[in-house]
Amino acid sequence: MHQPARWGLGVAGAGIALIIGLELTSLDEINPLRRTISEHGLGPGGWVFGLGVGLLAAGSAAIAVSLARKRLAGIVGTLALLGWSAGLMLTAWFEKHDWSVGPSTSGSIHRVGSFVAFLCLPLAVVVIARPWRRPGRSRATLVAFALGVCSVLWVAGIGTMMLIGARHGLPWYRVMPLGLVERVLAVTEVAALLALGVWAAAGRLDAAPAGQGAAAVPGPGAAGGASSATRSST
Repeated sequence: MHQPARWGLGVAGAGIALIIGLELTSLDEINPLRRTISEHGLGPGGWVFGLGVGLLAAGSAAIAVSLARKRLAGIVGTLALLGWSAGLMLTAWFEKHDWSVGPSTSGSIHRVGSFVAFLCLPLAVVVIARPWRRPGRSRATLVAFALGVCSVLWVAGIGTMMLIGARHGLPWYRVMPLGLVERVLAVTEVAALLALGVWAAAGRLDAAPAGQGAAAVPGPGAAGGASSATRSST
């Protein structure tokens, strides 16, 4: 098992567990259909939310390093996955803002970080796990790619709803149950990330193209034939 990927899965899993714990203990205070996940950052457990998101970001970065070191992710995929991590860090560090009281620099940075994170991860997963890139496919890569495609479609649907709301003069966060939409998207993207982590931690590279393996490592018969030929010539 590749060490950075194993660490990444463990750290990301710890962050996910903290956020799920907040969700379950705050059901009476935060409506999951209308309130976003970042709402936890404004309550007494805000530091727990920040820690959970920070751990998820750190674990994602470790998975990106593992994929890059094993040459399973190219430059675009690696940068996109690191963009997801950077976006999460901004989301964790800068608090969500109540826009009804006016603009806020911290709230603006938080919003930008959220957009960057949610846009970068689907791109990273689809680019890294695309099944036509290599002949050797694993179940983890296929699962990651399918979840990545679902994330792309989900993001496209959100964008469409925002455009519809703008045409009718409605705020974008009122044209859909924002809390539910964000949670479904978050679950899909995090599941795709974990699938990439499992693939990176599998401990093996993709299979070599047909013919290369046999040419690079002669079999016992070839070695025996070479020895016989040497003896006969001498």
